[in-house]
Amino acid sequence: MSDDEVAGHGGAGNAQGREARRHPTMEDVAAAAGVSRALVSLVFRDQPNVSAERRARVLKAAAALGYRPNAMARSLASRRTRTVGAIIDDLRNPFFAEVVGGIEEFASELGYRLLLAAGGRSGQRERSALEALLEYRVDGIILVSPRVPINEIVAAGDQLPLVMVSQALRGLDAVITDDRGGVEQVIDHLVALGHRDIVHIDGGPAPGGRQRAAAFRRGMKRRGLKSEIIPGDFVEEAGVRGARELIDRGGELPTAVFAANDLVAVGVLGVFAQEGVSVPGQVSIVGYDNVSIARLEHVSLTTIDQPRVAMGREALGLLLSRINGRQEPVTVTLAPELVVRSTTAPPRG
Repeated sequence: MSDDEVAGHGGAGNAQGREARRHPTMEDVAAAAGVSRALVSLVFRDQPNVSAERRARVLKAAAALGYRPNAMARSLASRRTRTVGAIIDDLRNPFFAEVVGGIEEFASELGYRLLLAAGGRSGQRERSALEALLEYRVDGIILVSPRVPINEIVAAGDQLPLVMVSQALRGLDAVITDDRGGVEQVIDHLVALGHRDIVHIDGGPAPGGRQRAAAFRRGMKRRGLKSEIIPGDFVEEAGVRGARELIDRGGELPTAVFAANDLVAVGVLGVFAQEGVSVPGQVSIVGYDNVSIARLEHVSLTTIDQPRVAMGREALGLLLSRINGRQEPVTVTLAPELVVRSTTAPPRG
């Protein structure tokens, strides 16, 4: 066989391979089902004016051919992708996973897809994620505890529907919980047990951190009690540092520690266990969020429950109503609830 024959044979093979790999089209489905292309289009746009028998024929033919509707073409025609984006602050924090669980659950029920990005506790990474989602032309974006500057959030909100979770900004939709009410429940619980010396390890500058610290300061002052706040963050390491600071001072420990979230509380519990500090015998500990780790039997943390799944579902509901034309901004405020477990008790003596 000559070189030309080899080349010709290979070319034919390549052409056949390309033909074999060609994705089936709507026309192919129409031919296989014995209907018009227009009817196939009606079926895949889920229009009601198609008989059950012809709809079944089209779907059977599409399944046999391996046909999948072109999502890009549909989005260009409708100017909708039926895809929403969500950006969370920290993948390691179960709070965010449970909020996203609510978003994804509701999106799936409604036939929407979710693109998820994590900011890695970095404003710069969140900015990149936001730009990427804008480039993907999602129908809207949910920002959960964002760290990007407010002016950039507002600018993004001018381009497409946007909902905030755990932080409210004027002119934008938001889902928040009543942090002041949650902190009041913590203080009420500890004071009712007899605690007066209560230290708060705060959440730093992240959304929720300042609010809870301010609520703690006001709540303690109103009850005539001294408020001590140790700077922290919403991570376990902040609880470790705060607990070490309390121990390294020497002298009497506070009778109670209120942690900015459950991860911080777990950090405190770990250090106290290492140092032989009895919880709740010597020190009571309260967290915030009621994430999965707080509910573990060997942790059994008294905490404030934020309705995380409900927050995600509410956020998507707000986003879709905005996508569908609502103009006025809405803020949904959900009520937190104290959950008493094994880490709080009356102080000794």
